Amino acid sequence: MSTNKYQADIDEILSHRYDNGADYWTTPDNRLLKGSSFSAYGSALMLLELGMKPSDPVLKAVSELFFNAWRADGRFKVYPTGGILPCHTAYAVNLLCRMGYQADERIQKTLRYFLDTPYIDGGWRCNKFSFGRGPETEHSNPLPTLNVLDAFRFSKYLNNEPKLDKAVEFLLMHWTIKTPIGPCQYGIGTRFMQVEYPLWDYNLFYYVYVLSFYDKAKNDERFLEAFAVLQGKLADGMMVVERTSPKLAKLEFCKKDKPSELATRRYHEILSNL
Repeated sequence: MSTNKYQADIDEILSHRYDNGADYWTTPDNRLLKGSSFSAYGSALMLLELGMKPSDPVLKAVSELFFNAWRADGRFKVYPTGGILPCHTAYAVNLLCRMGYQADERIQKTLRYFLDTPYIDGGWRCNKFSFGRGPETEHSNPLPTLNVLDAFRFSKYLNNEPKLDKAVEFLLMHWTIKTPIGPCQYGIGTRFMQVEYPLWDYNLFYYVYVLSFYDKAKNDERFLEAFAVLQGKLADGMMVVERTSPKLAKLEFCKKDKPSELATRRYHEILSNL
């Protein structure tokens, strides 16, 4: 493992790798999303953000855990019991694409699965209604849709697939209506408008970041309005983290109410996309 300026943060994340009862931030029965920020998913995303290479033995082991959860139809079973939900598959394919596995034939099968299964409004959703049913639940779920689009930006389908344009349109529509929608009722309100980092939850920063890769969004007035709000969050040219998990309080790269060099790097990626 190479040492970098964020080695203390890397060490802190690694110190939690047995918290859930097994190695690599998972449980003895391989629950890959359990543990919130320090799940196998969240910990791997943070280590990637901090500059750890996907070839590092730790991240290699996490990728193998996720690939072991892959099923022949392209979905991922990240919990040993219960249904296989599209949102879980979205998390898995997103992580593995960020790790550089987008050309793997299993990932290609998963991307095809998503192209074959959009909801009528263009996004993706689970048929699981934890908050009851109503008119607002007859929409896709915004965060899983954002995760799927995040994965597709690594693929040959980026800006080359009308179904992805429709998913982008769904998210742009949400910017306009802002009300909580989808079975999990994601809304655009005060919490959404706070800059959250790392990029893994439904919030302004992650929303603008992912959509900035899509030509369908770049010149759309709804996207440009969201981008302008994000620009207004800068302080002396740096992106300030307004919200992060309390569990991450010891980490320097995403300190709440502090400018973040790595978050600013992601912001500059948005600028280069535009």
